[in-house]
Amino acid sequence: MPKKIPLRQCLGCREMKPKKELIRVVRSPEGAIALDAKGKKPGRGAYLCPKAECFSKVRRSKALERALETPIPPDIYDALLQRLKEEAGGDG
Repeated sequence: MPKKIPLRQCLGCREMKPKKELIRVVRSPEGAIALDAKGKKPGRGAYLCPKAECFSKVRRSKALERALETPIPPDIYDALLQRLKEEAGGDG
């Protein structure tokens, strides 16, 4: 029997995609917000496609703040943008 691939929904485009393809932002039990590269940190997670369109939609609509139920500091958005640039550079 083939192994089941975990799917998660992107906050931007609302598409279900394999968890490994998405960027996870996590709110720890202490309330700290961070990017989770491995997808293993404890806490409430929200997922985002590595696409500029999804990032701008999420930032504009404050979907990440609603999903994590807390205000998102600007440095998290900056780190997300940097990660998107890195992933875009790696594809080409």
